[in-house]
Amino acid sequence: MDWGSLIGIALAVGGLLIGQTLEGGTLGSLIQPAAFVIVVVGTMGAVLLQSGWSNFIAGIRMARRVFRPQTDDFPELMRDVMAWSVTARREGLLSLEKLIPGVQDPFIAHGLRLIVDGVEPRRVREVLDMEIGVYETRQRLAAKIWEAAGGYAPTIGILGAVLGLIHVMENLSDPSRLGSGIAVAFVATIYGVGFANLIFLPISNKLKALVNRDVFRHELLAEAFAGIAAGDNPRLIEERMAIYLL
Repeated sequence: MDWGSLIGIALAVGGLLIGQTLEGGTLGSLIQPAAFVIVVVGTMGAVLLQSGWSNFIAGIRMARRVFRPQTDDFPELMRDVMAWSVTARREGLLSLEKLIPGVQDPFIAHGLRLIVDGVEPRRVREVLDMEIGVYETRQRLAAKIWEAAGGYAPTIGILGAVLGLIHVMENLSDPSRLGSGIAVAFVATIYGVGFANLIFLPISNKLKALVNRDVFRHELLAEAFAGIAAGDNPRLIEERMAIYLL
């Protein structure tokens, strides 16, 4: 569990609630089911319309990564690449085939398979670059739903405020019903701006950073696989990887 993300959300929401209390308000006044439905359901509908079903579901599933701990596996990855390059240089490229069944990462397995199949180094890099491009495009489209939600939520919150004011105007003759309409109007705006800036946009930005990290990792591996396929000295491959990690 990524405690930083959880603490960040807790601080963001907690600061809003504590501020409401310090101003003399009650937490119950911020609980408005009508405003919540208008903002959240409306935002989801707008995002789904923009992104399509597959990207929408992928983005929802992708949000789990925000709360998973991110480990730095680059030192371990470098050790693996050095082991592969030394093995290939000593025993030949075909010796890497026995390693493929134990590899969990599909990108690494694909790279090793290209080397074992005797694909030219230039073609190895081209194929892996194409795979990286497709992966990056799909991941960014999925992550973009949270950015879209951050853009739509405040506007839909304003729509909720307008609906609340319409309710107020329709019941000017009944003072007992004015309070609920005014509450929905103001709370809908709070929900829209709050969800956008405290949840949706931070999730979007973190997912973008994670995608950038994945793409960087794949590019590093693609460079290493091309070097192994070309029969480069393991020390040279290590130096190239070190440049990526500067």
